[in-house]
Amino acid sequence: MSQKIVLMGAGLIGREHAAMLRANPRVELVGIADVSEAAKAVADEFSARFFTDVREMLDRMKPDGAIIALPNALHVEAALACVERNVPCMVEKPIADSLEAAMRLVTEAEKAGVPVLIGHQRRHSPDIAKARQIVRDGALGRLVAVNAMWMTDKPVPYFDVAWRRLPGGGPLLINLIHDVDCLRFICGDINEVMAFTSNAIRSFEVEDTASVSVRFAGGALGTLLMSDAAVSPFNWDTAAGQALYFPHQPENSYHLAGTKATLSIPGMDIWRHETEAGHWQHALVRQHVTLDGSRAYENQLDHFADVIEGKAEPLISARDGAITLATVLAISRAGREHRTVTVSEMLA
Repeated sequence: MSQKIVLMGAGLIGREHAAMLRANPRVELVGIADVSEAAKAVADEFSARFFTDVREMLDRMKPDGAIIALPNALHVEAALACVERNVPCMVEKPIADSLEAAMRLVTEAEKAGVPVLIGHQRRHSPDIAKARQIVRDGALGRLVAVNAMWMTDKPVPYFDVAWRRLPGGGPLLINLIHDVDCLRFICGDINEVMAFTSNAIRSFEVEDTASVSVRFAGGALGTLLMSDAAVSPFNWDTAAGQALYFPHQPENSYHLAGTKATLSIPGMDIWRHETEAGHWQHALVRQHVTLDGSRAYENQLDHFADVIEGKAEPLISARDGAITLATVLAISRAGREHRTVTVSEMLA
């Protein structure tokens, strides 16, 4: 018997969730809640009941689970409505637009014992999962240095939506948060950050470019370069071919360097010496890692179905999502205050 799922938010990503729900035989989309007039047409298209209030939808439909794809500032209230009704939910990233709101949800969800899955879909991608395994198995040796890039050129109409131009909606929280979460998942927690941020291209209240240095708990150092105003193939979304509405342009966006080898992602090539006696003047050997070809968003939905059925714990819980958020907010603070910021300082 399929699980009855409701969707909160019928915008860009909400509509994609609706399509994936329709395609998956394990679930059934039964309701959509959104305040926009256009959302009614989306509900009709997917044969779902339409509501303008999330609580009314939850009370009337009594779903098995809910997917929350609302603007960042509305995530926590919608998720709390689910927790209050013992409805497992999946919350699009970020978990919240502030750490205070995020921790409120963490507290209530843990107290009620209601599973909350945060929608960092890249954790469900085969390249990210395999990279984590490679690092944990010690195939790279001791991790020394990490480099990540997310750069693309967003079009002018993208910013017609006001919240994307305002604090709580910039590319740190919309985009780089994915890369931070991936690096946390693969390499371990980040303890401290330094950053330069700039809004020189668009002069919005939020940044358009950032250069970040991080120190991982395991001792490795990392650099992250982000811009949503630069023409580039160097972003995971297009490089991995996992994005829902972008072309696949094979490239690498992450490089993980260790004492034994280096891994590039999502190309999944390991570069190492042929023997342990090899050194810098010897040619390196390239080993390609084959993946299973599965799709991140589809894997995420299957995982959410498992969470609803009690077969799995959320791959990224509300608390885990809050730590990713705290790390990104530490980057934002470091850029504003021109100093090193620790993640523990944010969580304190």
